Amino acid sequence: MAARWKRWLWLLAVPPAAYSGAVYWRITAQAAHDEARPADAIVVFGAAQYDGRPSPVYKARLDHAALLYHRGLAPMVIITGGAGNDPRFSEGVVGREYLKTLGIPDTQLIAETQSPDTAESARRVAKIMSVNRMHSCLAVSDSYHIFRIKQMLGREGVTVYGAPRPNSRPQGFWKSQESVWHEIGSYTVWLFHLS
Repeated sequence: MAARWKRWLWLLAVPPAAYSGAVYWRITAQAAHDEARPADAIVVFGAAQYDGRPSPVYKARLDHAALLYHRGLAPMVIITGGAGNDPRFSEGVVGREYLKTLGIPDTQLIAETQSPDTAESARRVAKIMSVNRMHSCLAVSDSYHIFRIKQMLGREGVTVYGAPRPNSRPQGFWKSQESVWHEIGSYTVWLFHLS
């Protein structure tokens, strides 16, 4: 009798383990690829800002987006992110103002300022791109975040290429594992909301 229960427990555990393993592989495989190429827009996904200044992580994303823009890979930059805990500043506006200091004209910048999370950012970016007749983008974020971004924007009909900011994979085994498993969880929650 005990052997039968063990067999059933094993069968119940295999599908979640297989799913997690497959998503884990897809996240880490995507994180290792920089797909930068010409596109209609560069989309920078927001991160924390402090009193109107980008956090170090956000600054690194914005710096990378500016580099891609100045390489001529896209004529427009879309910056995402709502106000978070500071109603005075949205991540989108903070990012736009910072990119202006890096030589990108205001006319080439679009700030999306309402989204509270990645899924909503993807929906709003897709609408902005559709209105502006844009079809493809370079998604700029941290490396482990790119897989989820590509799935979300792809579902909205956008052709997405990942352009992770340099050195964005966490150092150390446990920090790296924590980041990947966070992404697996966030991606899974998003999938459940779709159904």
